[in-house]
Amino acid sequence: MQTNHPEWSCGAVLYEMNVRQLTPEGTLRAAAQRLPFLSRMGFDAVWLMPVYPIGEANRKGTLGSYYSIRDYCAVNPEFGTMADFDDFVAEAHRLGMRVLVDWVANHTSRDARWLAERPADWYERDEAGEPLVPCGWTDTAKLDYGNRAVWQGQIDAMRFWVERHAVDGFRCDMAMLVPPAFWREAARQLRGAKSDLFLLAEAEERWLFDEGAFDACYGWELFHLLNDVAQQKVRITAVRDWLRADRRRYPREAIRLLFTSNHDENSWSGTEFARMGAAAEIMAAFTFVAEGFMPLVYTGQEVGYDHVFGFFDRDPIPGEAYRENAATERYRRLIRMRHANPALDAGGRGGTTIEIRNNAEDCLMTFVRERDGNRVVAAMNLSPYAIHADFRTGIYAGAYVDALSGEAAELPEHVECDMAPWSYRLLSRGER
Repeated sequence: MQTNHPEWSCGAVLYEMNVRQLTPEGTLRAAAQRLPFLSRMGFDAVWLMPVYPIGEANRKGTLGSYYSIRDYCAVNPEFGTMADFDDFVAEAHRLGMRVLVDWVANHTSRDARWLAERPADWYERDEAGEPLVPCGWTDTAKLDYGNRAVWQGQIDAMRFWVERHAVDGFRCDMAMLVPPAFWREAARQLRGAKSDLFLLAEAEERWLFDEGAFDACYGWELFHLLNDVAQQKVRITAVRDWLRADRRRYPREAIRLLFTSNHDENSWSGTEFARMGAAAEIMAAFTFVAEGFMPLVYTGQEVGYDHVFGFFDRDPIPGEAYRENAATERYRRLIRMRHANPALDAGGRGGTTIEIRNNAEDCLMTFVRERDGNRVVAAMNLSPYAIHADFRTGIYAGAYVDALSGEAAELPEHVECDMAPWSYRLLSRGER
C-alpha cells in the first residue's frame, strides 16, 4: 500500500480537462488560458485526457477516440505541439497546480508506431496474425503483457513524460486489464524518477494498492449508487451500508475518486443534471465530504454547462457559455471548505465518519468527521421529500461556522427543523 502520498494529494480536488471540448479552439494553448480561472477556483491538479496522436485505422467519428493511441511519445497535432504541452505544464506549475496525463496501457491504435517498429510478439494476435481487438474497441489493438519487453516499453514511455516533460502523475485507463505485477514494477521505476509521483487507477480492485502501486482508484460503485438514490431506485440507507462495508474493503490509506460526472458518464449516460435532476447539487457536495474520497470535477461542470459532449468529434463549449456563475461559486466554496478542513482529507489522514442517529434515516444522513481539533458536521436530506428532521448532537453541540458561507452558526444539542428535498447544511469549526 502506498502510504506516503504526495503532500498535495490528500486534501486535493482534481479537475478533468477535455482539451478538445474545453475551448472553441480545442488546443493546449487555448486550454492554458483557462488555467488561471481554474486556479482561482482552487483546483489542485488537472488531469488531461489523452493528448497523444490518434490512430486513423477504424477511426471512430471524424477525429477519433482519444484512447486509440498511435504514438505514446508525441502530441496530437489537433491540440498543438510538444512546445505547447510544455508551456501548458509550466503555466499550471506557475499557478501551483499539478498535471496528470491519461495513460492507456492495455492497447494502442491499430496503426500505432509500435506495430511497425516493435516485434510482432508485442501484441496478442488471432489465428490470421492480426492484433486482437480488446473489449470490442475496433479501433484498438491489444498489447501482450506476457512479453516483459512490453512492460519496459510502457514504463520507458511513461518516464519520457515524467523526466522530459515534468508531468506529476498519471490517470491509468482501465487499469484492471493490465497485470498487477506490471503496475507494481511501473510504480517502482517511476517513483525512482519522481518520488512524489501520483498514480490514479480507473478501476477499483483491491489489488491496485498492493505493494504501493497506486495512490488512488475510482469509486465507481458509490457513483452508481448516488445516481440510484437521485432516481429513487434505492434509498440513502443503501449508500450508508455501502460506506460501512467499503471501510473494510480497502486500506485506510487508499484514496478513492468520487464524482458526479466524467468523460464516460457525460458522453454515454448524460449530464449530472439529466441523471440526478434536482439532486445534482447535493450529490456534488457529498463527493467533498465522503470519507476517503478525492472529489473530481469534469470539464464544463465548473460553469454548470448542461450538455452531452460528442466523444469523437469537435463539440466545444461556446466561448459565451464559459462564464463565472452560480455553479462556479458553489464549487469554489466546496473547494475552499475541502482545503480549510483537514478532517475531510483522504489518504488515511482525515476524520473517521461518526454517524448521528436521526428520525429519518432512509432520507437523512447526519454525521461528523473530526481530526486534530477540526470538525465538520453534515446534515444532508438525500431524498426528494420534505422532512422534519429530529436528532440530538450531544458532545458536538456548540458554535460553528457555515462551512460554505463562512457565517457564524450554532448547533444546538437538540436539532428539530424542516428540511427541503435535497437540502443540506455543512458546519465546521477549528479550520486551518
